[in-house]
Amino acid sequence: MKKTATKTALAIRHVAFEDLGSFRPALEELGYDIAYCEAGRDDLGDPAFLEADLLLVLGGPIGAYEEEAYPFLRQEIATVEKRLAQGRPTIGTCLGAQIMARALGVRVYPGGVKEIGYGRLDYTEEGQRVLAPVVEAGAAVLHWHGDTFDLPEGAVRLASNEHYPNQAFALGDFALATQFHIEATAAGLERWFIGHALEIATTPGIDVPALRAEAAREGPKLEAAAGETLRRWLRVTEPA
Repeated sequence: MKKTATKTALAIRHVAFEDLGSFRPALEELGYDIAYCEAGRDDLGDPAFLEADLLLVLGGPIGAYEEEAYPFLRQEIATVEKRLAQGRPTIGTCLGAQIMARALGVRVYPGGVKEIGYGRLDYTEEGQRVLAPVVEAGAAVLHWHGDTFDLPEGAVRLASNEHYPNQAFALGDFALATQFHIEATAAGLERWFIGHALEIATTPGIDVPALRAEAAREGPKLEAAAGETLRRWLRVTEPA
């Protein structure tokens, strides 16, 4: 049974098709009132970002270091920095993870390899605990990035792979950042294929039919695991 909404979850969305995906049903089941804020349009310095019970910073095709081209990033990074300093529950996905890394004072920069598609990770002991449903399901996660970041001071590495040592990190029990996407759904990816058409066409070895086949094979396991991962994480972060 769906609970009565008593908590607030704000999601910063950078492009319309990279949304909460499989996180949304889990948040609704847990009684969260969900709202999106659109980067580049809405005021990302609004006090509501600090007051919300949960902030989710979603993905997008820009770099977290491109303030000159996208000035809103300065405000977004400053808001995330304040929220993290207060120990407020915050989740970042892909660009969102990179923004969290910037807010924690470390570099975000172009990596040597562009990762697009599903792949498995090597999890640390803490990563196996935090991301247990994904690990237990043997689910491949969705990668869609060309940038990476250094590990922030005080953060704990959760996962890595052969290309990038920092695929995810946690800060205390209130902040979770994943370079990869666990929230994306197979059905939702159809909008990604349209929105990222140019990137797909210009990346050697990547094409839509292959990505769609991967999504059909890996998506169902990941979708179930993503919702359970979020539920478990929120049970730790929420006050008793």
